[in-house]
Amino acid sequence: MSDKYMPHTEEDIKVMLDKIGVETIDDLYSDVPSEVIFKEEYDIPSAMSEIELRKHFEELGKKNTPLTIFSGGGAYDHYSPSVIGHLLQRSEFYTAYTPYQPEISQGTLQYIFEYQSMITELTQMEATNASMYDGATAAAEVAFMMVASTKKKNRVLVSATLPEKVVEVVKTYVKFHGVDLTIIPEKDGVTDFSAIEPELAKGDVAGLIVPTPNKYGIIEDFSGLADILHSQKSLLAIYADPSALAVLRTPGEWGADVACGDGQTLGMPLSFGGPYLGFISCAKAMLRKMPGRVVGATKDADGKRAFVLTLQAREQHIRREKATSNICSNQSLMALYATVYLSLLGKKGLEEVNILSCDGAHYLYNKLIESGKFKSVYNKPFLKEFVVETNLDMEKVNAKLLDNGIQGGLLLGNGKVAFAVTEKRTKEEIDTLVNLMLEEDK
Repeated sequence: MSDKYMPHTEEDIKVMLDKIGVETIDDLYSDVPSEVIFKEEYDIPSAMSEIELRKHFEELGKKNTPLTIFSGGGAYDHYSPSVIGHLLQRSEFYTAYTPYQPEISQGTLQYIFEYQSMITELTQMEATNASMYDGATAAAEVAFMMVASTKKKNRVLVSATLPEKVVEVVKTYVKFHGVDLTIIPEKDGVTDFSAIEPELAKGDVAGLIVPTPNKYGIIEDFSGLADILHSQKSLLAIYADPSALAVLRTPGEWGADVACGDGQTLGMPLSFGGPYLGFISCAKAMLRKMPGRVVGATKDADGKRAFVLTLQAREQHIRREKATSNICSNQSLMALYATVYLSLLGKKGLEEVNILSCDGAHYLYNKLIESGKFKSVYNKPFLKEFVVETNLDMEKVNAKLLDNGIQGGLLLGNGKVAFAVTEKRTKEEIDTLVNLMLEEDK
């Protein structure tokens, strides 16, 4: 054979073709239009030695321009301790599959258990799962959980102050599962609570999803919201930034039935959009409706501490028609990432991350307002992200910033710009950003 890495021999291929009833591989693909078949030589470089290959990738790497980032929108440039990468690159973590056999999977089961314990503590809920892909799909799964947990209610309310991409993913998921979705409008940058009760009065609302902080960086006040929903036998879900929960009021404290979000803020590199980490935490009453993995601690025959998958049989993941969810892969490598990150920082470290981010964000906000070229849009509390308005040509400004190695704010339209500041940003970097923006006309 021409390719020694192909797993099938010529004999294997002949047996398969004979079984199908065709003579050659070309016959197998005869129904593919000839105009879409690539007929030229592949532009693949010749083999390289190790040193040549390393030099080649070094040259490719130089094409990337590291940026100082001042934008957020759901993904934030938090610091990632270098030890995490070294631990994650161990082969037993890279190759770990779903730990169906606990007797040979104790390491994987233990770190999933520790991850679940840490996220449960952050959210102050009663249980947490693992194996969610990202925050957006976790939010969609929460919508299904709420419908499954309420009787004869097939509609979910979603606040317009959730990140747009999260809302779009939820819309896509529910469309093909027969769940109705209603968007609750925003007012002055926060969820319009006056629009919720009329929807609840219709009697078909399974639950409501609201964010903290929201897409504008605002910390919304959910006082009494859980009571309003529960009075109508509906559920409250909070889409939360897990890092921010170290200093903000938690979903558990708000009386939420379920919490979800994206764990990217737990030190995960931006990495062009992933891989990230979705999480779901819930009250015990909803535990059996929760997708993904749940690991429990027990004792083995010798009385030693041991870990097992609990509450769900394997069939739940391989029989789609009976499954809670179609999520079946053990996407827990990033759960390990979060576990190592939280272990390294601890409670005080995570609080310090938020304090530094908050201080930097408010310093930038004040500098922009004092300049006279930016004005406040929402007079609401924020942590590390905020929105301002300006008459400056921000597309031109952002292009100039990019030329200087800075990624500026997210353009929201109508002169509104969202900036985010994390603990990585120094006073000097913030001052440079402000000076470059105010020199726009020079």
